[in-house]
Amino acid sequence: MTAAALRGVTKRFGGLVALEDVDLELRQGEVLALLGPNGAGKTTALSLMLGLRRPDVGRAELFGADPRRAASRVAVGVTPQESGFPPTLRVSEIVELVRAHFATPVATADLLVRFGLVECARRQAGGLSGGERRRLSVALAFAGNPRAVFLDEPTSGLDVEARRAVWSELEQYASAGGTILLTTHYLEEAEVLASRVALLSRGRIAAEGPPRQLAELHGGRLEDAFLALTEGAR
Repeated sequence: MTAAALRGVTKRFGGLVALEDVDLELRQGEVLALLGPNGAGKTTALSLMLGLRRPDVGRAELFGADPRRAASRVAVGVTPQESGFPPTLRVSEIVELVRAHFATPVATADLLVRFGLVECARRQAGGLSGGERRRLSVALAFAGNPRAVFLDEPTSGLDVEARRAVWSELEQYASAGGTILLTTHYLEEAEVLASRVALLSRGRIAAEGPPRQLAELHGGRLEDAFLALTEGAR
């Protein structure tokens, strides 16, 4: 079954074509990594699937419905590329505030442990490091016990240890049947987590398939496939 989709979608911003005639499906129970260079249209694709923007042509779907409907979006969790938190609220207060919007949220203590936030739970958001803010942003995506999560560069700015801890949480969520769509510039992240990758270049899907399959077609490494396909689409 399909969790989210773009069907023949084109999206322009003035004279800039961000996406052009894109077909993309996120299947329930899979981890889909959306890859591409800066400006390829990755964040725009997520915004359309989440109903934050409207396609100029084509349609977006979320659990088979219009993603602008609140009933569709309540089943998803999101980590945007950039997050802003009220600077005087404590970490635990922010988690509890987000949890309050959902009928069956995950316990605050559970989220703090899973995402390494216990030691900073009483600290104000304005005093967090960049890595701590990123881990909080990822934790909030899981606060509502979602059926699917959309993560835009979830481990950007994290050190190696913190990145691998987040990977472990995502792997556990996926192994329990959760659905993940993530964008990332870390090709190793896609190789570790994704059951399928879709490569965007210049607003079009250049290739999609299991990461190992794409790698084997281009010298055995996903990085080689990425470079070959993005260069070929220019």
